[in-house]
Amino acid sequence: MTIDEALQEATFTLVGVCENPARVAKILLMHHLNVNIEWVFLNLKKELEKKSEYFDLISRFKSYEPLEYITGVSSFYGLEFNTRKGVLIPRPETEILVDKSLEILKKFKKSKVCEIGAGSGIISICLALKTDAIITATDINEKALQLAYENAVKFGVADRIEFVCCSYMDSVLGEFDMIVSNPPYIKNSYNLDKFVLNEPKEALFGGDIGDEILKNIILIAKKRKIKFIACEMGYDQKASLSDTLNLSGYEAKFYQDLAGFDRGFVARLKL
Repeated sequence: MTIDEALQEATFTLVGVCENPARVAKILLMHHLNVNIEWVFLNLKKELEKKSEYFDLISRFKSYEPLEYITGVSSFYGLEFNTRKGVLIPRPETEILVDKSLEILKKFKKSKVCEIGAGSGIISICLALKTDAIITATDINEKALQLAYENAVKFGVADRIEFVCCSYMDSVLGEFDMIVSNPPYIKNSYNLDKFVLNEPKEALFGGDIGDEILKNIILIAKKRKIKFIACEMGYDQKASLSDTLNLSGYEAKFYQDLAGFDRGFVARLKL
Protein backbone atom coordinates (compact mmCIF):
# COMPACT_ATOMS: atom_id res chain seq x y z
CA MET A 1 0.00 0.00 0.00
CA THR A 2 1.38 3.39 -1.00
CA ILE A 3 1.28 6.46 1.23
CA ASP A 4 -1.33 8.00 -1.06
CA GLU A 5 -3.54 4.90 -0.86
CA ALA A 6 -3.16 4.79 2.93
CA LEU A 7 -4.20 8.42 3.24
CA GLN A 8 -7.27 7.84 1.09
CA GLU A 9 -8.31 4.78 3.13
CA ALA A 10 -7.70 6.56 6.43
CA THR A 11 -9.68 9.59 5.29
CA PHE A 12 -12.61 7.38 4.28
CA THR A 13 -12.45 5.59 7.65
CA LEU A 14 -12.71 8.87 9.53
CA VAL A 15 -15.64 10.35 7.60
CA GLY A 16 -18.29 11.33 10.12
CA VAL A 17 -15.88 11.22 13.06
CA CYS A 18 -14.52 14.74 12.59
CA GLU A 19 -14.99 17.78 10.36
CA ASN A 20 -11.77 17.35 8.37
CA PRO A 21 -10.81 13.66 8.12
CA ALA A 22 -8.17 14.28 5.44
CA ARG A 23 -6.33 16.69 7.73
CA VAL A 24 -6.38 14.22 10.64
CA ALA A 25 -5.18 11.40 8.38
CA LYS A 26 -2.20 13.53 7.31
CA ILE A 27 -1.35 14.62 10.85
CA LEU A 28 -1.36 11.04 12.10
CA LEU A 29 0.73 9.93 9.13
CA MET A 30 3.30 12.64 9.84
CA HIS A 31 3.37 11.55 13.47
CA HIS A 32 3.69 7.89 12.48
CA LEU A 33 6.60 8.52 10.11
CA ASN A 34 8.09 11.51 11.97
CA VAL A 35 8.10 13.62 8.79
CA ASN A 36 6.66 16.97 7.68
CA ILE A 37 3.89 17.64 5.19
CA GLU A 38 6.32 18.49 2.39
CA TRP A 39 7.88 15.03 2.70
CA VAL A 40 4.44 13.44 2.50
CA PHE A 41 3.53 15.22 -0.73
CA LEU A 42 6.88 14.34 -2.31
CA ASN A 43 6.59 10.65 -1.39
CA LEU A 44 2.94 9.76 -2.06
CA LYS A 45 3.90 6.83 -4.32
CA LYS A 46 6.29 5.34 -1.77
CA GLU A 47 5.26 2.19 0.10
CA LEU A 48 4.00 2.92 3.61
CA GLU A 49 6.19 1.42 6.32
CA LYS A 50 4.54 -0.30 9.30
CA LYS A 51 1.07 0.10 7.82
CA SER A 52 -0.70 -1.65 10.69
CA GLU A 53 0.78 0.76 13.23
CA TYR A 54 -0.50 3.73 11.23
CA PHE A 55 -4.02 2.30 11.08
CA ASP A 56 -3.85 1.59 14.81
CA LEU A 57 -3.52 5.36 15.26
CA ILE A 58 -6.50 5.89 12.96
CA SER A 59 -8.52 3.42 15.05
CA ARG A 60 -7.64 5.25 18.25
CA PHE A 61 -8.91 8.51 16.79
CA LYS A 62 -12.02 6.81 15.45
CA SER A 63 -12.66 5.70 19.05
CA TYR A 64 -12.67 9.41 20.01
CA GLU A 65 -9.23 9.58 21.55
CA PRO A 66 -8.18 13.24 21.11
CA LEU A 67 -5.54 13.91 18.48
CA GLU A 68 -3.32 15.63 21.03
CA TYR A 69 -3.17 12.51 23.20
CA ILE A 70 -2.21 10.37 20.23
CA THR A 71 0.54 12.68 18.97
CA GLY A 72 1.65 13.79 22.45
CA VAL A 73 1.78 17.48 21.54
CA SER A 74 -0.47 20.57 21.53
CA SER A 75 0.10 23.93 19.90
CA PHE A 76 -0.49 26.91 22.17
CA TYR A 77 0.65 30.52 21.94
CA GLY A 78 2.92 29.64 19.01
CA LEU A 79 4.67 26.92 21.03
CA GLU A 80 4.46 23.13 21.02
CA PHE A 81 3.73 21.69 24.45
CA ASN A 82 3.97 18.07 25.50
CA THR A 83 0.53 16.61 26.12
CA ARG A 84 -0.53 13.44 27.91
CA LYS A 85 -3.69 11.49 28.64
CA GLY A 86 -5.07 12.42 32.05
CA VAL A 87 -4.22 16.11 31.65
CA LEU A 88 -6.48 18.75 30.09
CA ILE A 89 -5.67 19.64 26.48
CA PRO A 90 -4.88 23.37 25.93
CA ARG A 91 -7.59 25.41 24.20
CA PRO A 92 -6.96 28.33 21.80
CA GLU A 93 -9.26 30.67 23.77
CA THR A 94 -6.94 30.40 26.77
CA GLU A 95 -4.37 32.39 24.77
CA ILE A 96 -6.58 35.43 25.46
CA LEU A 97 -6.22 34.82 29.21
CA VAL A 98 -2.44 34.82 28.76
CA ASP A 99 -2.62 38.14 26.89
CA LYS A 100 -4.83 39.70 29.58
CA SER A 101 -2.47 38.49 32.30
CA LEU A 102 0.55 39.92 30.50
CA GLU A 103 -1.16 43.31 30.33
CA ILE A 104 -1.41 43.28 34.14
CA LEU A 105 2.13 42.00 34.76
CA LYS A 106 3.66 44.81 32.69
CA LYS A 107 2.83 47.06 35.65
CA PHE A 108 5.13 45.10 37.97
CA LYS A 109 8.77 44.20 38.34
CA LYS A 110 9.45 40.75 39.80
CA SER A 111 5.74 40.21 40.39
CA LYS A 112 4.55 37.18 42.33
CA VAL A 113 1.90 35.14 40.56
CA CYS A 114 -0.05 32.06 41.60
CA GLU A 115 -1.71 29.95 38.93
CA ILE A 116 -4.48 27.79 40.35
CA GLY A 117 -5.10 24.61 38.35
CA ALA A 118 -1.94 24.63 36.24
CA GLY A 119 -2.69 21.54 34.15
CA SER A 120 0.07 21.08 31.58
CA GLY A 121 1.65 24.36 32.66
CA ILE A 122 0.90 26.37 29.55
CA ILE A 123 -0.18 29.60 31.28
CA SER A 124 2.62 29.73 33.85
CA ILE A 125 5.22 28.89 31.22
CA CYS A 126 4.00 31.55 28.78
CA LEU A 127 4.02 34.14 31.57
CA ALA A 128 7.51 33.09 32.64
CA LEU A 129 8.77 33.38 29.05
CA LYS A 130 7.33 36.89 28.63
CA THR A 131 7.95 38.45 32.08
CA ASP A 132 10.29 38.34 35.06
CA ALA A 133 7.48 37.11 37.33
CA ILE A 134 8.11 34.58 40.08
CA ILE A 135 5.38 31.98 39.67
CA THR A 136 3.80 29.33 41.86
CA ALA A 137 1.63 26.82 40.00
CA THR A 138 -0.79 24.54 41.88
CA ASP A 139 -2.89 21.56 40.87
CA ILE A 140 -4.54 18.61 42.62
CA ASN A 141 -3.43 16.30 39.79
CA GLU A 142 0.14 15.04 40.34
CA LYS A 143 0.27 13.72 36.78
CA ALA A 144 -0.54 17.21 35.51
CA LEU A 145 2.19 18.79 37.64
CA GLN A 146 4.74 16.27 36.39
CA LEU A 147 3.83 17.18 32.82
CA ALA A 148 3.89 20.90 33.65
CA TYR A 149 7.40 20.56 35.08
CA GLU A 150 8.48 18.61 31.99
CA ASN A 151 7.17 21.44 29.79
CA ALA A 152 8.85 24.06 31.98
CA VAL A 153 12.17 22.26 31.55
CA LYS A 154 11.56 22.07 27.80
CA PHE A 155 11.22 25.87 27.59
CA GLY A 156 13.95 26.68 30.11
CA VAL A 157 11.81 28.24 32.84
CA ALA A 158 11.68 25.46 35.45
CA ASP A 159 13.78 27.57 37.84
CA ARG A 160 11.15 30.34 37.76
CA ILE A 161 8.09 28.22 38.56
CA GLU A 162 7.39 26.34 41.77
CA PHE A 163 4.95 23.47 41.27
CA VAL A 164 2.80 22.58 44.29
CA CYS A 165 0.32 19.72 44.57
CA CYS A 166 -2.61 21.12 46.51
CA SER A 167 -6.17 22.41 46.21
CA TYR A 168 -6.40 26.11 45.31
CA MET A 169 -3.58 27.79 47.35
CA ASP A 170 -3.94 25.61 50.45
CA SER A 171 -0.21 24.80 50.73
CA VAL A 172 1.09 28.10 49.37
CA LEU A 173 2.35 30.76 51.75
CA GLY A 174 3.29 34.39 51.20
CA GLU A 175 1.93 37.41 49.39
CA PHE A 176 1.01 37.49 45.71
CA ASP A 177 0.28 40.23 43.21
CA MET A 178 -1.99 38.15 41.01
CA ILE A 179 -3.97 34.93 40.76
CA VAL A 180 -4.45 33.51 37.27
CA SER A 181 -6.63 30.50 36.59
CA ASN A 182 -8.42 28.54 33.91
CA PRO A 183 -10.36 26.37 36.35
CA PRO A 184 -13.08 23.78 35.74
CA TYR A 185 -16.22 25.81 34.95
CA ILE A 186 -18.61 23.47 33.10
CA LYS A 187 -21.77 22.55 34.99
CA ASN A 188 -22.02 18.88 35.94
CA SER A 189 -25.11 18.20 33.82
CA TYR A 190 -23.64 19.53 30.56
CA ASN A 191 -23.35 16.99 27.72
CA LEU A 192 -19.80 17.02 26.39
CA ASP A 193 -18.40 16.14 22.98
CA LYS A 194 -17.20 12.51 22.71
CA PHE A 195 -13.57 13.60 22.31
CA VAL A 196 -13.78 15.87 25.38
CA LEU A 197 -15.20 13.00 27.42
CA ASN A 198 -11.76 11.38 27.17
CA GLU A 199 -10.22 14.28 29.09
CA PRO A 200 -10.08 14.33 32.93
CA LYS A 201 -13.49 15.19 34.37
CA GLU A 202 -11.98 17.01 37.37
CA ALA A 203 -10.41 19.52 34.97
CA LEU A 204 -13.73 20.22 33.22
CA PHE A 205 -16.68 20.17 35.62
CA GLY A 206 -16.96 22.98 38.15
CA GLY A 207 -20.09 21.93 40.05
CA ASP A 208 -23.87 21.87 39.73
CA ILE A 209 -23.88 25.44 38.44
CA GLY A 210 -20.34 25.49 37.08
CA ASP A 211 -19.01 28.68 38.63
CA GLU A 212 -18.43 27.31 42.14
CA ILE A 213 -14.64 27.00 41.82
CA LEU A 214 -14.36 30.45 40.27
CA LYS A 215 -16.27 31.94 43.20
CA ASN A 216 -13.95 30.18 45.64
CA ILE A 217 -10.94 31.63 43.84
CA ILE A 218 -12.40 35.13 44.18
CA LEU A 219 -13.00 34.59 47.91
CA ILE A 220 -9.44 33.32 48.38
CA ALA A 221 -8.09 36.37 46.57
CA LYS A 222 -10.16 38.63 48.82
CA LYS A 223 -9.01 36.90 52.01
CA ARG A 224 -5.36 37.13 50.96
CA LYS A 225 -5.74 40.68 49.63
CA ILE A 226 -4.39 39.79 46.20
CA LYS A 227 -4.43 42.84 43.93
CA PHE A 228 -5.36 41.21 40.62
CA ILE A 229 -7.31 38.19 39.41
CA ALA A 230 -7.41 36.90 35.82
CA CYS A 231 -9.67 33.94 35.06
CA GLU A 232 -11.33 32.11 32.21
CA MET A 233 -15.01 31.28 32.72
CA GLY A 234 -18.16 29.89 31.12
CA TYR A 235 -20.09 31.90 28.56
CA ASP A 236 -23.15 32.22 30.85
CA GLN A 237 -21.40 33.11 34.14
CA LYS A 238 -20.79 36.84 33.77
CA ALA A 239 -23.71 37.99 35.91
CA SER A 240 -23.06 35.72 38.89
CA LEU A 241 -19.31 36.31 38.88
CA SER A 242 -19.77 40.05 38.49
CA ASP A 243 -21.84 40.04 41.68
CA THR A 244 -19.26 37.96 43.57
CA LEU A 245 -16.39 40.15 42.41
CA ASN A 246 -18.20 43.34 43.37
CA LEU A 247 -19.17 42.03 46.81
CA SER A 248 -15.57 40.92 47.36
CA GLY A 249 -14.21 44.39 46.62
CA TYR A 250 -12.97 43.85 43.06
CA GLU A 251 -13.51 46.02 40.01
CA ALA A 252 -13.79 43.70 37.01
CA LYS A 253 -13.60 43.89 33.25
CA PHE A 254 -14.98 40.96 31.28
CA TYR A 255 -13.68 39.89 27.89
CA GLN A 256 -15.03 37.80 25.02
CA ASP A 257 -13.51 35.04 22.93
CA LEU A 258 -13.17 35.14 19.15
CA ALA A 259 -16.68 33.69 18.76
CA GLY A 260 -18.12 36.61 20.73
CA PHE A 261 -18.94 34.66 23.89
CA ASP A 262 -18.12 35.97 27.37
CA ARG A 263 -15.01 34.01 28.23
CA GLY A 264 -13.18 35.58 31.17
CA PHE A 265 -12.39 38.52 33.36
CA VAL A 266 -9.58 40.54 34.87
CA ALA A 267 -10.28 42.15 38.23
CA ARG A 268 -8.46 44.68 40.42
CA LEU A 269 -8.86 45.02 44.16
CA LYS A 270 -10.45 48.39 44.90
CA LEU A 271 -8.35 50.72 47.00
